[in-house]
Amino acid sequence: MEVLTALDTTEARRRMVDGQLRPNKVTDPRVIAAMLDLPRERFLPPALAARAYGDGIIALPGGRAMVTPMVTARLIQLLGLRDGDRMLVVGAGTGYLAAVAAHGGARVTALEEDAALRGIAAKALAGLFPPGAVTLVAGSLRDGHAAGAPYDALLIEGEVPAIPATLSGQLAEGGRLAAILGAKGPGAGPRAVIGRNAGGSFSVTDAFDCATVPLPAFQPAPGFVF
Repeated sequence: MEVLTALDTTEARRRMVDGQLRPNKVTDPRVIAAMLDLPRERFLPPALAARAYGDGIIALPGGRAMVTPMVTARLIQLLGLRDGDRMLVVGAGTGYLAAVAAHGGARVTALEEDAALRGIAAKALAGLFPPGAVTLVAGSLRDGHAAGAPYDALLIEGEVPAIPATLSGQLAEGGRLAAILGAKGPGAGPRAVIGRNAGGSFSVTDAFDCATVPLPAFQPAPGFVF
């Protein structure tokens, strides 16, 4: 297994930002600063740490995945986070995206139902932030975390077929929701969307094409085949 040194990872983060983020319309200085600073390899199982700064999707246990650095950055950028924004990350996985958002000033609730991934996240997040910056919680992804609602920002980390009303309903007035929706039809691909809650109405706009692994918790149950 390749071992990454502190010097290696500092340079790898710089190359990740300069080679993957800046050429792909990532301009938010808070997002760039977070991804230059945070050790992405810390949020992966040791056997996968050497892949931390590549531009591919990284498969995780339980049919899950860590989205690419570019998709991480652009999804967070869509939300236009401000200092103190209350944010819910649904399907937080190993916690990296939640950490990037917290580094930018959001107060993040990271919701994860997979105990193994939650364990990696807890270890990775330990000592990185002051108390309360990131709160890791267990629970159903489809149900969100109503105990902390309403949220100024919500992000679903993984592809879903649609945005459940249970999640959009946890947004504050003026709240924003970023997600990756599956293909609309033949010939189309998944795309990132930004949704907004205004005047009691939730509306969604396409933002950019991208792909990741579908979140198992949101997929329809297989039907009977006769």
